[in-house]
Amino acid sequence: MEQKQDQELSFEAAMSELEAIVSQLEHGDVPLEKAIDLFQQGMKLSQLCGQKLEQVERKIEMIVEVDGTAVKKPYSENGTGNGDFA
Repeated sequence: MEQKQDQELSFEAAMSELEAIVSQLEHGDVPLEKAIDLFQQGMKLSQLCGQKLEQVERKIEMIVEVDGTAVKKPYSENGTGNGDFA
């Protein structure tokens, strides 16, 4: 897979390819050389998915009503809010 193609691949497409690779490797009937190639492709896809998720996490913002004014609040994984978006 080329770097340019990796960047154009959607998260869903990358996950689908990764699932197919995992399925092939789990069956164990793949020759060693092909298994190594599939593993390398899987690692690249895994990294790509991780990068895409990080990008999305940075973009997520909650809109909170504070004193009649809409305020953007960054997404927080640590659960410091009440879990509501309003």
